[in-house]
Amino acid sequence: MNKVLVRLLASRIAIAILTLLFVSVAVFAGTEILPGDVAEAVLGQNATPEAVAGLRHALHLDQPAYIRYFLWLGGLLSGDPGRSLVNNLPVAGLIASRLPNSLMLAGVTAFVCVPIALVLGITSAIWRGSFFDRAANFVTMSVVAVPEFLIATLCVIVFAVHLRWLPALSYADGFVSLGQFFRLFALPVFTLSCVMIAQMMRMTRAAVIATLRSPYVEMAVLKGARPMRVVLTHALPNAIGPIANAVALSLSYLLGGAIIVEIIFNYPGLARLLVDAVSTRDMPLVQACVMIFCSAYLSLVMLADIASILSNPRLRH
Repeated sequence: MNKVLVRLLASRIAIAILTLLFVSVAVFAGTEILPGDVAEAVLGQNATPEAVAGLRHALHLDQPAYIRYFLWLGGLLSGDPGRSLVNNLPVAGLIASRLPNSLMLAGVTAFVCVPIALVLGITSAIWRGSFFDRAANFVTMSVVAVPEFLIATLCVIVFAVHLRWLPALSYADGFVSLGQFFRLFALPVFTLSCVMIAQMMRMTRAAVIATLRSPYVEMAVLKGARPMRVVLTHALPNAIGPIANAVALSLSYLLGGAIIVEIIFNYPGLARLLVDAVSTRDMPLVQACVMIFCSAYLSLVMLADIASILSNPRLRH
């Protein structure tokens, strides 16, 4: 591994860390400027001024904002983001009980979406201009134009209410067989997959087409290379970087799209925990959940950048 490659990788990691630090400032400032007093919201309107003052002191709300930020950041880095203001439980424990459920939903969705989207995108790029390409583009554009909550609602109405094939609610534990696992995750995964496959397929198609138009691919065609060899040997290895970016950006959609899916299907994931925390003004829990979402998004983007760098032959040699 040469020095240029090491320097580029180190710069990408440093940029990701600095961006996450800036995000932490934005998250803390965003929750601080919300109207209302957290202590009064927790104790209620009938609380005495002495009780409100005591809770503000216990929560360090009587200290300057920059001191509270560093206290919160230090606890976050040490694995202790504080305690919930609603039920007085550790935030880390609440997140630990929900995070595996969200990871399971995201993992199953990615396992279904990524192979299908890559195969469709690469095939559509190879056969660009054909009936398959036009039909795939029409379907993907139609699916992208439909919001997630509408797809989820239609799935519930059709498959759960009328046909009664699948349950309207989903949960992450309690299944004892593969068939039951499929029944529980079919509707949430299908809802997330519709938009994810469409987005990932279009970006993959664009990346492969751009690579197929490169001079070295045209040279391989002029030398008489077979179409399959041109795609597998010359086009795809050089399209790994753009395809990795397409996959990362599509998978990051799980962070936002999962919120709607978890609410509609009552799935006990981290996104639903965040919505509940916002409704109850549980600021330590809101801050921790938002930081996890931002960290996951930045990690995906950073991994895509690293894959782009490592797949560049000019940097490897």
